[in-house]
Order: sequence, then structure tokens, then C-alpha cells
Amino acid sequence: MKTDFLAEETFVALVYNGISYVVMMVTPQNLDLFAIGFSLSEGIIRSYIDILSIDIIFNVYGVEIQINISSRCFEEFKIKRRGMLGRTGCGICGVEQLDQVINSNIKPLPFSQKINLKHIDLAIKKLNKHQPIGIVTNCTHVALWINGIGELICGYEDIGRHVALDKVLGYMSKTESKSGAILISSRASYEIVQKSAMCCVEILFALSAATALAVSLAEKYNITLVGFSKPGCYTIYSNPQRLIIQ
Repeated sequence: MKTDFLAEETFVALVYNGISYVVMMVTPQNLDLFAIGFSLSEGIIRSYIDILSIDIIFNVYGVEIQINISSRCFEEFKIKRRGMLGRTGCGICGVEQLDQVINSNIKPLPFSQKINLKHIDLAIKKLNKHQPIGIVTNCTHVALWINGIGELICGYEDIGRHVALDKVLGYMSKTESKSGAILISSRASYEIVQKSAMCCVEILFALSAATALAVSLAEKYNITLVGFSKPGCYTIYSNPQRLIIQ
């Protein structure tokens, strides 16, 4: 008989200045980084410094993250407050009009980054080192940040691929340099590309495929989007000029 290990999944409510915004299903590690990354990638704040404090409260129902944001951001939050977008596979929940789905305020990114594909080859080989829960449960996704010289800066996992990405974006927001690329162990759907664009990520690698809408948004935002990533083999969907091939 073999023991089976299960990944933990819990309800996490995000509350801004006392106003509840959304409840997410999250693997309950690195919740402070998730709160920061989510706030940035959803456009609730503009910068990490717009967060004045984060309090994480565990209760019998799950976790409540109380985020205190600047008065400027809170005023904008109250004006444009809406229901949370559903993720791929569960519909678009809480959105009244189709033009609310895609963020029209994101500006095209500059072409300021490049990365050598040999660095991504090495990062893929080290993927499991940043996925300890996934190794024993086969139940999580992981997102990695590789800087411009190939150093693997951080990696975070979660049951939700977009939550894993938010955790990495949260970490990146607290650093001065944001060069390099992000690698995710999943498909690249529209919300992955849109979150990346919101946080000025110019280069995005996915282990699986990209959707047609993801590619369209990557072209719109000037993101270099690569799918089916494996050492020595990549499918480049958009803006290949940022990639160095040796």
C-alpha cells in the first residue's frame, strides 16, 4: 500500500481598506506575495509602495488578507470596483459587458529585454526544485523568474497557474531590476499574458500551448510569447527579436 499526498487548497479573501473584493482558491504559502502580485496584475495598485500594510488572518473558513492601500488607489478602486473575472474554463463571472474582459488601459511594452534560450534550457531542468508540493502531489503549477544573465531568481507554486504567477510578480515588484523572463509550467491563456503585461513582463515562456487570444494579446502588448518550451525546442508565437539563439 502506498501513501498518497494531497495539495492544500483554501479559500482566500482579498479585502482592500475594509472592502471585500474577491475570494480565490489558493495554496496557502507566500500569501503576502500573492496579495501584492494580484493587486498589481489586476490594476488595483500601480506600485508596491501603494500598499501600506498587509495583514493575513487565518480563520475556520479560510484566510482573509487585509490590504491597506493608498488613498489615491482606494478612490480609484471604489470607482471601478467590479466582480472578479473568471478564469479560463470557468467563464467570465461578474462582468456585465464584453469590453470589460480585456484591459484596454495597458500600453504596449518597450523592447528593452533580451534573453538567451540556453538560460531557459537550464531553468526548465531545475523546475522541480521550486515545486516541492507538486513533486509529491502532481497537483500544482510553478512560475519562475529568470533574470537577463540566466540566474534563477525565484520560483513559486500553486494549484492555480495564475496564482503562481501572481506570487512571482509580487516578488519582482519588491526588486529594483526586473530584467529577464518568466517561465510557467502550464498553458498560456489570456489572463497569464494580461497579468504579465500589467507588470511589464516582456518575455513569457510556457511549458504548454498558448491560446489564440493569448497570442493576440501578446502581439498587442509587445510581449515575446513562447510555448511548448523544452530544452532545445521552443514554439515562438510573437516578437522573437528578444530571444538570443546560440
